[in-house]
Parts: sequence; C-alpha cells; structure tokens
Amino acid sequence: MTTFKYAAKDPAGKTVEGTIQANDRNEVVAELRKKNLVAMRVDEAGALATRKANAAKGGGLFAPKARASKQELVIFTRQLATMIGAGLALLESLEVLAEQAETPGLKLTCQTLISEVRGGNDLSAAMEKCPKAFDDLYISMVKAGEVSGQMDIILERLADYQEASESLRREIKAAMTYPVISMVLVLGITAFLMLGVVPGFRQVFDSLDSELPAITTVVLETAEWMKANVITWVLGSFALVVGFVLAKRTKQGTLVWDRFILRAPVFGPLCRKIALARFSRTFATLIRSGVPIMGTLDIVAATSGNQIISNVVLDSRESVRGGNLLSEPLAKSPVFPPMVTRMIAIGERTGSLEVLLEKIAEFYDAQVKAAVKSLTSLIEPLLISVMGVIVGVVVMSVFLPILDVVGQLGAK
Repeated sequence: MTTFKYAAKDPAGKTVEGTIQANDRNEVVAELRKKNLVAMRVDEAGALATRKANAAKGGGLFAPKARASKQELVIFTRQLATMIGAGLALLESLEVLAEQAETPGLKLTCQTLISEVRGGNDLSAAMEKCPKAFDDLYISMVKAGEVSGQMDIILERLADYQEASESLRREIKAAMTYPVISMVLVLGITAFLMLGVVPGFRQVFDSLDSELPAITTVVLETAEWMKANVITWVLGSFALVVGFVLAKRTKQGTLVWDRFILRAPVFGPLCRKIALARFSRTFATLIRSGVPIMGTLDIVAATSGNQIISNVVLDSRESVRGGNLLSEPLAKSPVFPPMVTRMIAIGERTGSLEVLLEKIAEFYDAQVKAAVKSLTSLIEPLLISVMGVIVGVVVMSVFLPILDVVGQLGAK
C-alpha cells in the first residue's frame, strides 16, 4: 500500500485535501468517488514536494507561449471531459493530453496547466495563465464545474458549444471562399488588361489616322493613367487598407463599423443573424452550466462579436441588477427582433430560459446557413456578369476603331 495525497471537490464546491492509503491512483479516485468527491489532484506523498519545486521552477516560462487553435481546443475539451467522466484524476488526464499533443503550443498549454495544478491551484486559475488558449467563457464554465462538482458534464457542454460554433464558422468560411477568389480574379484580370494589353494599342490607333470612338478614348486614357501612376494607386490602396484597420481598432471606429455592418443592404441581415445565434448559444451554455447571471451577461457582451449588441447587453445588465427582467431592456433595442425578446420573456417567466435560448440559437443557425447559401448563389452570377462587362468593354474599345477602318476601306 502507498500513501497518496489528494485534493478534491465536495458537492458544495469546496476543496478538500487529505491522504489515503491505496495500491494505485485509480483506487484513490474510486474511493473518493464513493465519498461523493471529485478528484482534482492525486500524488504520492513523497513525490509531492519535489513536483511542487519543479513546477515553481519551470511553470511560469510556458504561460506566455501557451496557445491552442480552436480545432485543438475542441478536441482537448472533449477528451478531458471523457477522461474525467471515466474516473481519471484531473492531473492524470492533463498528463495524458500533454503526451499526445501534436503542436508545441498545445503541449506548452498542457504543461502549464499541469504545473499550476500540481502547485495547488484550481484548473480555472491555471487556465488564466494561458490567455491565448482559454477565453473568459471557457474559464467561467470551468469555474462553474469546479463549484458544482460536475466538471465532466460542464466540459461536455463546453465541447458541444465549441463544436456548434466552429461548425457554423467553417460553413460561412467555406461558402465565402469562392466569391472572394472570384473577386480577386476579377481584379487581377482587370489590372492585366488595363496595364498590359490596352496601352499596347495606342500606337496602332494613332497610325489609323481616324477619330476614335468615345469608349476607346476613355479606356485608353484610363489605362495610361493607371500605368503611369501604378505606384501611386497601389500605395494609396495599401494606405486605405491600413488606415481602415487602424481606425477599426479604436473604440469609436469599431462602433461605427459594427453599426454599418448591421445596416448594410445585403450582408447586414446575415451579420445580424450570426450575432444573434452566437448571443443565444453563449447565453444558453453559460446559464445551463450554472454561471451567475451577471457574469453571464459580461461574458456574452464580450463575445458577441458586435459592439452594438455588446452595448445593449451591458445596458441590460444594469437593468437586471436593478431587479428588472432581461427581456425588458432587450425589447427596447431594434437589434433584437420581437421573436427573440418574447421567447426570452417566456423563458424568464417559466424558468426555462436556457432551453428557449438554445431553440433561438438553432433557429438562427438554420437561418444563417440558408442565407449564406442564397448569398453565394447570388454573388456567383453577379461576379461573372461583372467580369463579362469588364472584358466586353475592353474588347469593344480595341476592336471598334479597327472595324471602323475596315468599314471605310470596304466603302472605298
């Protein structure tokens, strides 16, 4: 029999530490589960001091570099939930994940978590050392799991949330890839024709000694201006892009851009549906996981993806703090449709807010997918038409003078 020192969470969410005699760690975890305790850390008593010293030496070095992509984080969360649900101690689960991590960033993230947990910190506190990997939503849900003693269930919900969000993001990205590539091709072909093809016909047209059609004159002058000022307009375009990015990073710039996006003729309704789907899913996940309402509103506001919606949520937080229902301030904002605010109001009255929020998220997910598919089918012929018009104008400007000369020669 070996003496193990453990740290566990009781049903009230309090950390309980002690020692226990057992043959191995799995037996310790099983004994703790019989006592309705969730094992957070299990170590051999003699090795604990050495591990704490090693953690103190190297743990802090990993935090600044620790990071994980969204796809890696989904797999990490799902596997951690599975192992904890199967009865493995948290520290052992993290060690397994560190061993199988394929990227340096994820490996450093796992090693940071291991060092912090061995040092006596909770998992949520350890995750705060890795801001590049875990956001406020993730950390808040882990805290809720620690308090409730349902870490595996909370992690499962978190993994479901991540998978749904990532699936929607992938679909939007895949649907918009073709229009973006098509637009790049349109601009590239236009630049090639105006800079490489059209200017070469100037000498030919001058030798014809005839009056050029208006369309030919306009195209030639535009092409010559572009060729003569290519550095100017390239640098100007670059400066506009950089200026836009810098302006958008300011608080006022973000507000103006987000307002414009929501009011844009074609993309506005789509962006609004995406934001509402994210709002509803995040809200439902946090509420179902037991995160307090005020903390939930803070996180929802920070992860909404649109400053206009974020401001509305923050204003509603003050109203909720004053004892009012959440649906009341949301109903006053034109951003939230009546269907959303009424379903939230019903959820507040019936005590099933998270269920109705999930229904709203599912509804808007379907709406976004349909809108993206419709938008893609609309943009494709539109871009082809634009390309056809550009090529047609250039071809007409080149061949009309030649056809006029041929016609004059035939008349003679």
